[in-house]
Amino acid sequence: MTVLLDVRDLARAYPVSTAGGVRRTLHAVDGVSFSLERGRTLGIVGESGCGKSTTAKLTLGLLPATRGQITFEGSPVTAERDRHWRALRRRMQIVHQDPLAALDRRLPVGQQVMEPLVIHGLEANAGAQRQKALALFDAVGLRPDLFERFPHELSGGQRQRVVLARALVLDPALLVCDEPISALDVSVAAQVINLMQDLQMRFGTAYLFISHDLKVVRQVADEVAVMYLGRIVEQGPPDALFHAPAHPYTEALVSAVPTPLRGTQGRIILKGDPPNPVDRPSGCAFHPRCPRAVARCRDEAPALKRVADGRLGACHLVADAPAAAVA
Repeated sequence: MTVLLDVRDLARAYPVSTAGGVRRTLHAVDGVSFSLERGRTLGIVGESGCGKSTTAKLTLGLLPATRGQITFEGSPVTAERDRHWRALRRRMQIVHQDPLAALDRRLPVGQQVMEPLVIHGLEANAGAQRQKALALFDAVGLRPDLFERFPHELSGGQRQRVVLARALVLDPALLVCDEPISALDVSVAAQVINLMQDLQMRFGTAYLFISHDLKVVRQVADEVAVMYLGRIVEQGPPDALFHAPAHPYTEALVSAVPTPLRGTQGRIILKGDPPNPVDRPSGCAFHPRCPRAVARCRDEAPALKRVADGRLGACHLVADAPAAAVA
């Protein structure tokens, strides 16, 4: 399949001042690389503050990168708000975490779905724009009579469907979904997830799907990247990653997923809190919390490399792939 999005050595750093007035650097994202093919889904998981949302904003050109390169459909992505950036916005859209905050409470939702067509000068007239918006209403399962409603008059699930319709009205090739169901109850979230999968099959849209819910990511993603303190520590197919985690951090995340049979048995309780990204530990950033850390982990940062079963892992304790497999 064709690579739609290619990210190489992406980094974002912020200068900060400590309590003593000393200037330090916070590495929100530090050397992230991945690629995404058309019509596929890459899930990104990790604790709060690990850099997932910053990675999403960098990918869309909403934040300038400190280092690295982003290529979308063969064109470089930057945060310069020029004509090239504006043209890319038609092909790259975002679905936010809170649908009510993402919508303008002063405007009918139908008008907000039409608004991207107006901004980009698409469709011949207002009637054609309305027909396109109504077609998207139908695609996401919204009744036409909701077109003139305001956001506060809709349920949470209906608002998220409006946000999806607005994102899809420009026929994007990529949707960045930043915690798209975390504000919804379980039954509505399941409906939205099923809807997103149906829409992907219908329109061939690629998803960069960010979530704390590992069960949801396992359901929707073709590949999963696990982030810790601004870096990807493991990446691979969801079944392999969740059945037999290669990285100790991934193992701890998977053990925290509740299941009816296991209960709390086998749960791995990590010691301590995630390190301060301003004061990143030496070597492997996970070693202060890792139950299997050795001396090498404290001194040498592991590179993200191909491991024995073909997935990517950043751990000194995981066996490398054979040379022939790497080649």
